[in-house]
Amino acid sequence: MPVLGITGGVATGKSTFTRRLVKVLNGEVFDADAAARDLLQQNEAVKEAVIAAFGKGIVDETGQISRARLREIVFQEPAKRKILEGIIHPAVREEWKRKAGEFESRSTWFLVDHPLLYETGADQILKNVVVVACSLATQRLRLLGERGLPPLVAEGILAAQWPLGEKIKRADFLIWSDTPLAQLDVQVTQLANLLTR
Repeated sequence: MPVLGITGGVATGKSTFTRRLVKVLNGEVFDADAAARDLLQQNEAVKEAVIAAFGKGIVDETGQISRARLREIVFQEPAKRKILEGIIHPAVREEWKRKAGEFESRSTWFLVDHPLLYETGADQILKNVVVVACSLATQRLRLLGERGLPPLVAEGILAAQWPLGEKIKRADFLIWSDTPLAQLDVQVTQLANLLTR
């Protein structure tokens, strides 16, 4: 079962890289961010725990948890972020571990795309980890310009994650995404060749 962890910082181009790599490897991706979103929307136990922790003010007019409201709270108050992580991360981990188990008898690559891979200790389970990195200036530009986040929220998200330098030190493979897409594709091909030798 070839399993590969992929991580980086917010807005480092990790998802773009992962989409390109999975095509080359012909594998399957577990998207930890998407799994966390699904849990907030569809898992009643998780929803109830989050509402109990943060109050009914985070619920929108449709009865769903407003991710924007929740994000503003947790990235401005680190203690509340820890509470949310304590609810969400164990459930996400169980989901990707269960899914990885399904690949034990396959030769297909299983890619775990997880922005908080190191922060949650998932690197201790995964044999190989790719870190996708770029400059802090590029991260800020993408968060403020492309994603339209308010500056305080953007800085809160950046502060909540491990410094990229620390992730780079621990990486088995490093991808630099401060490049044109054509250069990113060259790195994708090189990594795929290394992994499939």
